Amino acid sequence: KKVKFPPKTNYSSIIEPPFNSPSSKQTWGTMISNFFVISPRGDTIISKDYRSDRGNVGAHERSHTEAFFRKVKFWDDKEGEAQASESEQKVDEKKKKANAPPVFIMPDGLSYLHVKRNGLIFGCSTARNVSPTTVIELLSTIAKVFKDYCGTLSEEAIRKNFILLYELLDEMMDYGYPQVTQTENLKAFIYNEPIVVEPVINTGNLVNPKTASANAVHKPVISSVNASGRKNNLNNNQKNEIFVDILEKLNIIFSNNGYILNSTIDGCIQMKSYLAGNPELRLALNEDLVVGRESGQYGSVVVDDMIFNNCVNLTEFDSARTLSFVPPDGEFDVLNYRITGEFSIPFRIFPAIEEIEPNKLEISVMIRAEIPNNHFGANVCVEVPLPTCTAAANCNVIISPGSGPNNAEWVQKESKIVWTMKKFPGSSEQTMKIKVTLTQSCTTQIRREIGPISMSFEIPMYNVSNLQVRYLRIAENMPGYTPYRWVRYVTQSSSYICRV
Repeated sequence: KKVKFPPKTNYSSIIEPPFNSPSSKQTWGTMISNFFVISPRGDTIISKDYRSDRGNVGAHERSHTEAFFRKVKFWDDKEGEAQASESEQKVDEKKKKANAPPVFIMPDGLSYLHVKRNGLIFGCSTARNVSPTTVIELLSTIAKVFKDYCGTLSEEAIRKNFILLYELLDEMMDYGYPQVTQTENLKAFIYNEPIVVEPVINTGNLVNPKTASANAVHKPVISSVNASGRKNNLNNNQKNEIFVDILEKLNIIFSNNGYILNSTIDGCIQMKSYLAGNPELRLALNEDLVVGRESGQYGSVVVDDMIFNNCVNLTEFDSARTLSFVPPDGEFDVLNYRITGEFSIPFRIFPAIEEIEPNKLEISVMIRAEIPNNHFGANVCVEVPLPTCTAAANCNVIISPGSGPNNAEWVQKESKIVWTMKKFPGSSEQTMKIKVTLTQSCTTQIRREIGPISMSFEIPMYNVSNLQVRYLRIAENMPGYTPYRWVRYVTQSSSYICRV
């Protein structure tokens, strides 16, 4: 008896339409052509091709990453300058040397997307019309998974664990499409063991001990091998520890008289668990916490909105403001929240400009710390852009008692004043006076080139929103099980700007 088979089907046309067809102009998922990791020096540490969309690869298979790094390192938007008028083309060099955007098109016709983590560039290219935010979220997730499995995210850790990381990439993406991106789900498919690398203590930036991560946080989520080749099993001699970070990043814009024009707080509660048996946890927040300003209720802590992790059980959140969850492997965000409107700011900036002579200006910047005197700002940096026609600038800093080392200098190449303070005590004031000499008479256009003043800082064990963790405990009563709980609060500046 003859069996009649159905006609042969071209499955590639079902999965993906031809590139020149009208339907190909739509977004067909998150599909990337290749993935790569570049060191701060421009070396390609990891590179994996998923699709041959580049056509002519060039003299070297990694030539596209080299061209991409040069584009990011020496970014210059020449197309935008060509379309601008002659007056707009007279822009100072500090504006020309801007940071490269996360998404741009290269001469090879591909769209390149990238994120920066610990000095490393995680990037990819695609020839399709993908969602940029989705791809950037994918790159951030890959960097997080690399950190979870290596313990620390650094160039040395990636070079020593490149076999493990290539194995992770094989499981996380298939033909350029994301497959499995959660740390705990990947453990069933990973067989290589990571080589533990000591975290970099200092990379040139001032790091405050109270805001730096503990060394225990840099442990991999699976059994590892140390530098001497000895295996470290997570189940042997492991402390039952859990780390909780309440991080808040401030976005504030001041007017020239010190009033707040715009203010937001982007906060999150991060957690990393090393508890044996992975028990269920209960985390309690403020009892008077109010979510949503449209509810008509008033409380001491008012949050505009909250986004919870998928593992969080919200059964008791409305009644007791309590979250219950089983922590997944690796570092994760329990919740993210956003606050807008009025709140107590940590620092207030008061600038003043006085024209002494036609070609001489005196700029005064007074910063007042409005945090309690038992707290302090660490790693404070204030930048004051000056006009491009500045011939000389002299700085004089009035130091208040209890302040750490202060240093203010004029960076002539970038035409700005950089004022650094290692410690800014609470309830104190710091003042800097700048005498500026110009090469020509001061005009309205030259005065517009002054500012805006930007400030960066971090405040350990302090949060602006007053969101507190009342307790963190294990849901079930387990006799003899005494975990170590480490909770810290850190407030950082994301965009702290004062107009002049």
